[in-house]
Amino acid sequence: MGHHHLDCLVESMFRHIGQTVTVFTTSGGLSGNGFTGVLLTADRNCVRLLADIGAPPACPVGSACTNNMTPMGIRDNEEGRFWGNPLGAVCVIPTCAIAVFTHNAI
Repeated sequence: MGHHHLDCLVESMFRHIGQTVTVFTTSGGLSGNGFTGVLLTADRNCVRLLADIGAPPACPVGSACTNNMTPMGIRDNEEGRFWGNPLGAVCVIPTCAIAVFTHNAI
């Protein structure tokens, strides 16, 4: 992608920061299906999408909570496994790998 096209892409994406977009990459496999999330940043190097929002505080005003939330998720004491994603997920996509991105018209 030439410098002019890259600048146009970044400028266009920059106008949609804070909005939900889908970014399709030039890679194959599952990543070819696109990445959807809230656009956090866009620059000449990469874009960042908030793809999964973390869980809210489970017990913000007291210690009467009974769940086992940890930074890895909620622990299942019977099986010792963790589930959930309290921290969320961010996709970092190299700008040079973007084929196209879509956004709402409004």
